[in-house]
Amino acid sequence: MPVADLTLLEQAARKAGELALTYWEGSFQHWDKPEDAGPVTEADLAVNDLLHDMLTGARPSYGWLSEETQDDATRLTKDRCFIIDPIDGTRSFMAGEKTWSHSIAVVENGQVIAGVVYLPATNIMYRAARGAGAFVGDIRMQVQGVDHVENARILANRAVMTSGHWMHGSAPGFDRHHRPSLAYRMAAVAEGKFDGMITLRPTWEWDVAAGVLIVEEAGGVVCDRTGNAVQFNNPKPQSKGLIATSETLRDQFLDNLDRR
Repeated sequence: MPVADLTLLEQAARKAGELALTYWEGSFQHWDKPEDAGPVTEADLAVNDLLHDMLTGARPSYGWLSEETQDDATRLTKDRCFIIDPIDGTRSFMAGEKTWSHSIAVVENGQVIAGVVYLPATNIMYRAARGAGAFVGDIRMQVQGVDHVENARILANRAVMTSGHWMHGSAPGFDRHHRPSLAYRMAAVAEGKFDGMITLRPTWEWDVAAGVLIVEEAGGVVCDRTGNAVQFNNPKPQSKGLIATSETLRDQFLDNLDRR
């Protein structure tokens, strides 16, 4: 069943990409969400509606959790649930950049079993099914990892470097890079383009669900900032940050982090 769900997710992602590109290549309205929750565009909402109709139409027994849909607690009663970010990297989308993505996952009893991260502007599809490996196109991916965090190329925003997060008053001296989409950051780690990614702020499930499975199926490990495994379809759909990398670098991050 994970493979059948993955096929559905790939089909939905491509349809979503076709729709999103009509906005990205033209003009669209945008506004700020309440409570400083960030920007949203009419493209986010249109893609959300398309994905909801296509996915729940094909799997009516599954729950639904999306950044752009009012949360419905009935999802908590479902064994399986779609977890969706219609456009991850909305600011990138608005700026005309290419690193925004659709992040689409199926979760079963708290674990991701199928996921895709699709970048329509570059037509790159990252995908994984539980137990079947992670792929970009037809190429199987493998997480890379150097031996020491100080030699690592890590995707992280500037806030990660704040001294209060780290036991010794400063972050390890890794080579920091940034991409606006959390989903794409995780896919890039799975592809071996970077040695890991880390975010230390509370992290919404829809930003990372698909990416967690893609990293794990590429041989990497994922945990929250306290070192605990990440579960999905929670009443409050957030994790305590996220680390996705090799086992060796994961342990070195956790040794350096103030995990209180």
